[in-house]
Amino acid sequence: MDYNMIGTAWSLLPPIVAIALALKTKEVYSSLFIGIILGAILYCVSMGTGFEGFLIHLTNHTVGTGDDAKGYGMIHCLSDPWNVGILVFLVVLGSIVSLMNKAGGSAAFGRWASQHVKSKVGVQVATILLGILIFIDDYFNCLTVGSVMRPIAVRNGVTKEKLAYLIDSTAAPVCIISPISSWAAAVSGFVSGGENGLALFCKAIPFNFYAFFTIIFMFGIVFLGFDFKAMSKYDARLKEWYERTNGGRLDEVSDTKLHIVEHGVGAKQEEEQTNKGSVADLVIPILLLIVFCMLGMVYSGGYFDASNTNYHDFVEAFAASNASIGLVLGSLAALILTIVMFTVKRTLPFDEAMSSLIKGFEAMVPAILILTLAWTLKSMTDSLGAAEYVSSVVASSAAGLQMFLPAIIFVVAAFLAFATGTSWGTFGILIPICIAVFPSAAPLRIISISACMAGAVCGVHISPIRGTTLKAGAGAECKHVHHVSSQLPYALTVATVAFLTFIVAGFTQSLGIVTSAIISWVSGIAMLGLALFCLNRVKTGK
Repeated sequence: MDYNMIGTAWSLLPPIVAIALALKTKEVYSSLFIGIILGAILYCVSMGTGFEGFLIHLTNHTVGTGDDAKGYGMIHCLSDPWNVGILVFLVVLGSIVSLMNKAGGSAAFGRWASQHVKSKVGVQVATILLGILIFIDDYFNCLTVGSVMRPIAVRNGVTKEKLAYLIDSTAAPVCIISPISSWAAAVSGFVSGGENGLALFCKAIPFNFYAFFTIIFMFGIVFLGFDFKAMSKYDARLKEWYERTNGGRLDEVSDTKLHIVEHGVGAKQEEEQTNKGSVADLVIPILLLIVFCMLGMVYSGGYFDASNTNYHDFVEAFAASNASIGLVLGSLAALILTIVMFTVKRTLPFDEAMSSLIKGFEAMVPAILILTLAWTLKSMTDSLGAAEYVSSVVASSAAGLQMFLPAIIFVVAAFLAFATGTSWGTFGILIPICIAVFPSAAPLRIISISACMAGAVCGVHISPIRGTTLKAGAGAECKHVHHVSSQLPYALTVATVAFLTFIVAGFTQSLGIVTSAIISWVSGIAMLGLALFCLNRVKTGK
């Protein structure tokens, strides 16, 4: 009997089992690990290597020699220079975020903003703009924007639920369209075969309709003054509390500063300790990180190398850059300069700065674990020839079905990310398959990868078990269940428009990538505008 399952439908069993378990258990770590174990078993059964072969393949297995050698297993994935670089970048990023928060930069920015933002619309616009500015990492985005804008929002009549929605909608959607972010590093890490993952990520940005439409939709509802009933019902509660507490500034009974809690109930809050933090302690580290990461990437792409064809050609050097090396160099430079700045200014003692590095590392452990397991699962499916099998099946399918693939991938990615609460785990499962489906020059390849990223962001945006959703609610001091339920209608509206736009992109891809992007954007904006128009008409009763 032939037990060879390599290059057959059996090669898809590990990711399918991982998806099914994740949907059933709502726990991504164990689901990915079981998928890894199953992949190693199928490979060893196919090759007849026995238990010892199973252990070798699971940990560190090299197949072939010389240039044709391919490595598989968890240890191989963790020893890969590219992957190590991505993990180092995440650790350094977490440390910088921890340093800024410890130095009081976020609190200082909040005090500055409270003096310059005086209206309900202004607060909401400022929240969106600050969220767009902090595009390095979604967790950092949620916590920083929440702590800065929460006091200002309450004083200007913006509910905690609305603030949480704005924070959540400028976290993952902004990071997924930024080449300088932890998300770009993660996505590029799932691209193999000698292809530049960062360049592929940048090509996919224009088709990430859900992320862009979410940002546009936020501005639309703010300026129109529109809210769904699930959100607007909290306005009455805030108004009642606002009137009862003398404009939200004083507790009329105890004459102490008020701390906002659930549904307009006041509680005493101690005066915050004065710190030496300033607005510069937030802005400068972010600017340092952006500038040096850009320099690091163009450096890795040969911008400063006179013998390289990309010498002094920023665009080509960036496209040819090694994101793993560039982000590590840039983030390390930004970290060192940030520590020096805080120490010299005496904003943060050196020993506290060092302890912040440990806290930053701890904050990134979940992301590191997900990446490690996702990389290993990809390694197992690669060894089984899953990519080649999927590619052959899609190539033989009807052309009409292929046109719908981006929209289908968007829905699958959204559903998987919603159920598991992780977009990075979704990337690890679906992106390798998307890459294998179409040749490198096919426009549908870029559109499908964009659909995968957009769907994953959509799924985690509305997922009640996603860390960003939890942190957005925490940043706004909003009850978790209220945040999830109140933002759902907004996210589903944008998701519907994005789904239809991906259908348009699928059917127009034959016209070329640029033409398809233009037609898709025009169609998507028109549908988004129509949705806003209809919703506003319903609100006004016209």
